[in-house]
Amino acid sequence: MPTSKNVPMKSKGLKIGIVCPYGWDVPGGVQAHIADLSEYLISHGHVVSVLAPAVDESALPSYVVSAGKPIAIPYNGAVARVLFGPIAFSRVRQWITQGEFDILHLHEPAIPSISLLACWAAEGPMVGTFHAASKKQKAIYAIGPMLEPVIEKLSARIAVSEAARTTLTDHLETDAIVIPNGIYASRFSDGVARSEWSGDTLGFIGRFEEPRKGLSILLAALPIIVKSVPNARIIVAGPGESEGLLKAMDPAVRQRITFLGRLTEEEKADFLASVSLYVAPNTGGESFGIILAEAMAAGAPTIASDIPAFVSLLGAGKFGSVFNSEDPRHLASIAIDLLKNDSNLFGLRNGNGRGTRCASRL
Repeated sequence: MPTSKNVPMKSKGLKIGIVCPYGWDVPGGVQAHIADLSEYLISHGHVVSVLAPAVDESALPSYVVSAGKPIAIPYNGAVARVLFGPIAFSRVRQWITQGEFDILHLHEPAIPSISLLACWAAEGPMVGTFHAASKKQKAIYAIGPMLEPVIEKLSARIAVSEAARTTLTDHLETDAIVIPNGIYASRFSDGVARSEWSGDTLGFIGRFEEPRKGLSILLAALPIIVKSVPNARIIVAGPGESEGLLKAMDPAVRQRITFLGRLTEEEKADFLASVSLYVAPNTGGESFGIILAEAMAAGAPTIASDIPAFVSLLGAGKFGSVFNSEDPRHLASIAIDLLKNDSNLFGLRNGNGRGTRCASRL
């Protein structure tokens, strides 16, 4: 298009539709990734609309459109809050029609969710991002022939890690390019240490009621840690009912555990700046580990189970310590070594640099 020599052409932002399969108001890595990506795209002049299930529509950001209330179903060792069916399909089609998007970005389009419905309903440029990492499952093989024609509609396929890519290739015999999740590292490098969360503290953030998040492994390690580090305690942040867990604990252990509930992003940054160690004892089903990237950006020394996604993110132990998954004794031995050696902790928090250990950022 010809333009005047004196008037530069203004770039036109794209109209981008993003589909989130999981309940927006439940904390999760996929939701966090989509929120950061949306804000980044909006800040660069694009028009973004995110379609997502939601329980509380009044609390949604301006760029998120509710597709309806999700239902909870067991999936990949956790509970997925998704939306599916003819009513959801009608809402998805209406959103696509009204949005007149230049491109659609569908997250987890291979699971029964509004992302899969959008892939069925839409035509034109579509990008799919695959987050899940799981072992080979016969159920997915069974529905593979139905999913493959839908997945082939995607113009491009992204996997957030090699573990997610392997899951995709194993189950659907299709490939994807690996693009790790990004985070705003500066949001976590500016956290302020709080005295009430400091000391010989081990931090945990997540949906602690889900067994695969591994809180039980960390709790089992605590009595062993206390024998060598008498002031050690665990601070847990995240949604869930803690009363049942606390009642079932030995009183000596119970007094060393604090449940904070859900944190704001600012509180999370302070939390990660405060704890002596951040522990991710997940037992499986993780494809990346955004919380580990956030912990590294905050400069928090990290210990994680040796599941493939975490080993990859931590550079096979270069950027954090790994322990044998589901082995509380091994976890305890690493934690004791770090907590008793102040120079080790100082080197991990400062020597590698706040924010410098995060390999992917926006």
